[in-house]
Amino acid sequence: MPLGDRLRELRRSAGLTMEQLSESSGVSVRAISDMERGHIRAPQPRTLAALAGALRVTGAEQSRLEEDARALRMHTAGERPRLCEPPRPVADFVGRAAELDLVRQAAILGTPNGPVPVVVVHGQPGIGKTAFAVRVTEMLREQFPDGCLYVDLRGVDEDPPTAGEAATKLLKALDVNPRRIGSTDDERCSQLRATLRDRRCLLVLDNAADEAQVRPLLPGAGAGLVVVTSRRLLGGLEGVLRTALAPLDLAESAALLRAIAGQAGDPASAGDVDAVSRLCGHLPLALRIAGTRLANRPGWTVGSLVARLADADRRLANLHTGDTGVAAAFALSHAQLSGEGRALFRRLAHVPGADFAAPLAAVLTGSDPDDASDRLDELVELGLLQHEGSDRYRFHDLIRLFATERLRAEEPAGARAATRTRMVRWLLETTIVAGRWFEPGYGALPDGWTGTVPLATLEEAGGWLQAEAANWLGALRLVTEDHLVVDVAEALHWFSDTMVTWPGWYEVYGRSRDAAARLPDRRLAAVHLNYFSWAATACVRRLDEGLRAALDARRLAVEIGDIKEEAWALQYAAMAWRFSDRLEEALEAYRQAQRLADRVGDHDGYIQLFQGIGLTLLALGRHAEALAEFRSTLREVAVRPVSPRPAMNATLVARTSAAQAFVEMGRWEEAIVEAERAMPLAVAYGEPGALGHVHLALGMARAGLGRAAEARGELNRALELFESVAHEHVTGKVRSALASLTR
Repeated sequence: MPLGDRLRELRRSAGLTMEQLSESSGVSVRAISDMERGHIRAPQPRTLAALAGALRVTGAEQSRLEEDARALRMHTAGERPRLCEPPRPVADFVGRAAELDLVRQAAILGTPNGPVPVVVVHGQPGIGKTAFAVRVTEMLREQFPDGCLYVDLRGVDEDPPTAGEAATKLLKALDVNPRRIGSTDDERCSQLRATLRDRRCLLVLDNAADEAQVRPLLPGAGAGLVVVTSRRLLGGLEGVLRTALAPLDLAESAALLRAIAGQAGDPASAGDVDAVSRLCGHLPLALRIAGTRLANRPGWTVGSLVARLADADRRLANLHTGDTGVAAAFALSHAQLSGEGRALFRRLAHVPGADFAAPLAAVLTGSDPDDASDRLDELVELGLLQHEGSDRYRFHDLIRLFATERLRAEEPAGARAATRTRMVRWLLETTIVAGRWFEPGYGALPDGWTGTVPLATLEEAGGWLQAEAANWLGALRLVTEDHLVVDVAEALHWFSDTMVTWPGWYEVYGRSRDAAARLPDRRLAAVHLNYFSWAATACVRRLDEGLRAALDARRLAVEIGDIKEEAWALQYAAMAWRFSDRLEEALEAYRQAQRLADRVGDHDGYIQLFQGIGLTLLALGRHAEALAEFRSTLREVAVRPVSPRPAMNATLVARTSAAQAFVEMGRWEEAIVEAERAMPLAVAYGEPGALGHVHLALGMARAGLGRAAEARGELNRALELFESVAHEHVTGKVRSALASLTR
């Protein structure tokens, strides 16, 4: 008896309609009907098992059913190839736990009468979208008794298949008689949707070109699940779940390399494995190629692979094996760009920093920022660029190398140099304008400013300087005009106090020191020796180097008779001595510097010296004297013509330091009063470390009053702020204070 007839007989004997059997077994009515009529000639074992359970078939009858189905599958397999079977899974799949869980949860949502869940998985070339989709089919196969279907939509081909062509392939895989398949694309897609409505299938649409190719293939209601992968976002698809695949983390990258290449499993090679992971940008395709090359060369060590990948100019060439290469994967997306998109893509290789915004992209192409934004979105859509926050973008490291290759291949050296010069000039000119917002004597935009960056307020200027720090510093490295280097560094002098722990200042003022030394103005040489001393001491804690620079600046200032710069040199020397615990020397230098500053009417410098004297006295345990200095700061700020920014800085430090003094004296309530007065100033000043010190004082004072819960909140906020700017010399103190609250 044919299998279909046997199933019909068993159903009727059990007194069940098709609908009742469907409800009991979880197999769709359509699938049961097709099986009984012989349209599904070889049902899957799990489908047959579900039906047997619902029909209460056991023993010999169940064995007969299974044997008939097995024989039929063997016969069918000999007649025709199986269509739309998912590719072979990779045995060494790693990571993606959160994304897999998202798909698992989506599968649970599917009900016969509800909309079919659709998950769109997108990401850059080589990120592992296909491997992820295949992993999903392996993970969920048992939940979809009517089959797991896979079709490659070849979205990066020059002529990808239409939705109708994909539907034809899927209908055949679903055992629809070819003579019953519709004649037009619309008919086939409609027929596919109707067929999937009655079946519990998992459908994978891999490598989709665009929404128009995918939308007609998506079923409406049903208990199935659809997973779509694409390099594009497919933002036009409505009512879908989206998940973006990111590069692997360091541990996952190392695990993948160890799974592929035996050499990577040697514990002694752990450091080199991490290096390979970083050089591959944690991109699964690159890691797989690197691991395969290593596995195929038993004589290589992981260090051998590191040496080959370390050459940036040859890295993409080395990430190639057999018919697979990272550059080839990128090239498929690159080929789909418009002409304007290709021009922007290659010119973005000029950007010095890791990320950038639309105005810089506009400079590279000579276009309007709005047009540049459109082209950037095109690159994002094709997975060649990643969003970074709300309005910034970044390359994956390997895609940046590919862009560099395209730049060298597609533009002559002269054109590349002209673009680079235009970018450098724009970055540094904008830096000077933004930095001068913080400088005494400026504090506003210059007349006639027509720049494309919003710099209408001090906050906008500071935000741009912080966001673009890596780019304007990279531009500074490319400049050969000494006067321009000095102008940029000078414009950033007071702004630098808002990013005290940024190590880039050491390079900025190292370059300006060297540039000023080559210029004929000896006063400039003294000024920038002083700036460098501050950067070496305050920013990177190179205390001996900072002290030497300060003493050199003082000698030069004395030679040229510049008392103001001599005072600043003494202040920076005192700072280096204070940080080195040479407190008496520091105290004497601070006081001498203050006398000189007062003598020449340098009110901004004079005010700053109160805080140095007070902090030194605090370190010496002379709290009452320290408090007197901090009170003097507040008094002198009120009567001297101090510039707004230096006045705010001096007042903030005076109040915060007074709070610290009161904490050390056990005068908790007074400490809280001073810290609360400092809080709005710290917020307005915008330097996280300064705000962290206010929270630290509040936390210590509230701990002293026995208010542990409040203290813990303040100290945790202080720790967060200090860690955000790498204030390592303070974080230990905060952690100790937090630990003491739990004892």
